[in-house]
Amino acid sequence: MSLLLRHKIFFIGSCLILAILLLIGWFLFIPSHQTSSSKIIMIRKGTPLRKISTMLEEEGIIRNKELFIAMVTLLGKKKAIKAGEYEFPSQRRPLEVLNILVKGQVKEHLITIPEGYTLFQIAHLLEDLNIVGKEMFLQKASSMEFISSLGMFPAGEPGRKATLEGYLFPNTYHLIKEMDPGEVIRAMVHQFQKAYGPDLIGRTAELDMSQREVVTLASIIEKETSLPEERPMISAVFHNRLKRGIPLQSDPTVIYGIKNFDGNLKREHLETPTPYNTYLFPGLPPTPICNPGKESLLAALHPDTVPYLYFVSKNDGSHHFSSDIEDHQRAVWKYQKNPKRSP
Repeated sequence: MSLLLRHKIFFIGSCLILAILLLIGWFLFIPSHQTSSSKIIMIRKGTPLRKISTMLEEEGIIRNKELFIAMVTLLGKKKAIKAGEYEFPSQRRPLEVLNILVKGQVKEHLITIPEGYTLFQIAHLLEDLNIVGKEMFLQKASSMEFISSLGMFPAGEPGRKATLEGYLFPNTYHLIKEMDPGEVIRAMVHQFQKAYGPDLIGRTAELDMSQREVVTLASIIEKETSLPEERPMISAVFHNRLKRGIPLQSDPTVIYGIKNFDGNLKREHLETPTPYNTYLFPGLPPTPICNPGKESLLAALHPDTVPYLYFVSKNDGSHHFSSDIEDHQRAVWKYQKNPKRSP
């Protein structure tokens, strides 16, 4: 082989190698031509690498799926990609994309659990947002093994197992889609345990109450009023009734005990015996009726020093409080039975 031919082969080979290196560099280190908006993809457990690469290419996150597959394979990261929902900002390099997938840097959602939501309402909300399945959430929240692992031992309704109703603290949480229900519940219970700190525990002992009794009372207060300034007075009414052995006569507790409640509380409901009918049975119901916030917990532990035994809605969000039955009956007539005189 002539020297000239050798030089030509060497030159062509060098050009090919340079071209391959430039191609690799272009693929690995130059971002794809994305738009300014970010792209979101959902990778479910068990999704093969080829399908993941196809999704990334279709969304413009990477330039070439075959080169991406080759890169992942050569780096030995084929089984390291984690499932989840990912949001990729514009102009991400392929190596950066792979790093995000391997580290499992999934998209977080700020989810607010409102004060006063029941266990069922929370489960329904999380399912609507594709965070967890409703049935899976409810099953986990009623698993005694799981509840015990959290250091919680709430009482259950007679004849039924306990749930974490009352202990899923209303707050704003950073959650991800298709999250393990146990992780979600653990985060909520942890927030409850933080909120129910040493001060509240000490006050609970002073009142000679159990934590479950306080949470149950707080859940009723939460449902009875949305006005912060009224909560200590509502609490006082219930504390006064409990001390005297007078039934609490709380509509929200009755409603909680009605299956498939249609929003219309009738006299027959008040006369139907259930563990939650506080018109028929004195004392607190067997479990909380919702998940109360910190203010309602504080109100349950710090009732106002007032002689009130009754309250009735004034139809404007507030209540009229009475210490004797005559005044209460006049208020009921004014605000409920004679609406023309109501504000």
